[in-house]
Amino acid sequence: MITLYYSPIHVNPRRVWITLIEKGLKFELVEVKLINDEQFKPEFLAINPFHHIPVLVDDGLTMVESLAILDYLEAKYPNPPMLPKDAKDLAIVQMVQHICVNEILPAREPLMSVMFDLPGKNPEAIEQAKIKVNTALKFFENLLDYRPFFGSNNLTLGDVVAGTLIPWLPKTGISFNDYPKLTAWCDRLVARPAWQATQATPEMMANYYKLLIKRMG
Repeated sequence: MITLYYSPIHVNPRRVWITLIEKGLKFELVEVKLINDEQFKPEFLAINPFHHIPVLVDDGLTMVESLAILDYLEAKYPNPPMLPKDAKDLAIVQMVQHICVNEILPAREPLMSVMFDLPGKNPEAIEQAKIKVNTALKFFENLLDYRPFFGSNNLTLGDVVAGTLIPWLPKTGISFNDYPKLTAWCDRLVARPAWQATQATPEMMANYYKLLIKRMG
């Protein structure tokens, strides 16, 4: 049995969670309650000394780092395939993954202050984050072609990684008016059962707000 250590509100474990569902795999979820600092407790540090989520345990192997976990799942459980075989399409998918991690994810913190209306907002940091994100969104808009997903007619790991980050961006005041293809792509993703099953509840969002306030203190 595959075991996923996760927190339901966080994007990194959610991308693994979605991939497990999309591949139709049987797995067990073990929640790591970050609000209680469970990631720093000896029991979890014995599993992951870097105190991060997600952690995936499968067939005696313990894995950290979500992108590495996604690659493992694709290699070991190749059906349905979530990486294209064509070199150009594979490059598109991997660009999407790394732009999300290296460009959009670092902008998340100042934008979360807008989404949750946190005290002590930094207007300059928020504006810089919006510029960075819009650069990425414009790039993604140009990457999408006649196919419903990035580089493929079928869902890819690039869609999973981007799809845990991009759909919430309008809640931070970023307009999607200039990104019609990306808007349609978001609509397709959030309607999928895997996205619905992993969607944060109001209670989860309230707990995440508490965690953000705690970290600010």
